[in-house]
Amino acid sequence: MMKRVAFVAVAALLSGAPSARAEMVDKVAAVVNRDIITLSEVQQRAAPELSRLNAADPSKRAEMRAQLMKTALDTLIGEKLMEAQIAELGISATEGQVDELVNDVRRQNNLTEPGQLEEALTAEGLTMPKYRDILRKRILRDQLLRAKVGPKVKVTEEDLKAAYNQYARAEGEDSEVHARHILVSVDPKATEEQVAAARKKAEGIAQEARREGMDFSALARARSEGPSAADGGDLGWFKRGVMVAAFEKVAFNLKEGEVSEPVRTNFGWHVLKVEERRSVAAAPYEEMRPKLESKLIEQKTEKFLEQYVQELRQKASVDVKM
Repeated sequence: MMKRVAFVAVAALLSGAPSARAEMVDKVAAVVNRDIITLSEVQQRAAPELSRLNAADPSKRAEMRAQLMKTALDTLIGEKLMEAQIAELGISATEGQVDELVNDVRRQNNLTEPGQLEEALTAEGLTMPKYRDILRKRILRDQLLRAKVGPKVKVTEEDLKAAYNQYARAEGEDSEVHARHILVSVDPKATEEQVAAARKKAEGIAQEARREGMDFSALARARSEGPSAADGGDLGWFKRGVMVAAFEKVAFNLKEGEVSEPVRTNFGWHVLKVEERRSVAAAPYEEMRPKLESKLIEQKTEKFLEQYVQELRQKASVDVKM
């Protein structure tokens, strides 16, 4: 729901010899013009994805970790470059705009009772002032992108019909799945050792679930730590786009009756079993058009955003030290 954003107070050390002084409090990952990005910022930005790494092979896991850290650093560099542009262009956000976005977050996450959002932020290691600062930066970046990227993003009727044909083919070939799962929960602040121990427990449950004659629903009632345990881990029927990506990918690749290896999500490790699959009819074009248009706009915006950041990066001084 909410990305963790690092904030390391090294800005005051930028004058003079920035890299050397910053090394005293944190390792420098990159210097963007005169701004420093610290290693701890990169680690905190990558933390949610790092916590979901589930490769058993240590070398593969190290490779995936390095790629996630690089992606996080590239994102932070892009944000630094856009912040410089925002300052140069004098783009600003009002407190009212931030209030509106905070209220949107409350509604979208059904956190409408007093104090609920604050509790959720605390669980993520954030305070409300810090979160408002994150949202303010998001508003500023959105305004910058509307000015610099927005005019280039165009979705034609041909684009929409092509996207619909692709969707209709996928729906015809694909299906809904009826699945059950067993959750071994993992605290969001769990250490690597605790995550590994939970995975080992989930692996044992998966082996148990594959035993001949084993009743998965009974096993879920006995062993799952999730809210669906009382229902035998039953998740009912669902289509693509409903579950989190890692969970969905596994569910739609299992055969009927097959039990998965442990799958990592923000909630912990899941062991899945697909009970049934069925084909579903594609929704009509007019019904899908708004969703497809929104998706295409998002895809094209991401593409032009990447080009824009690359242009900014080519003109800037970016020294990567990680």
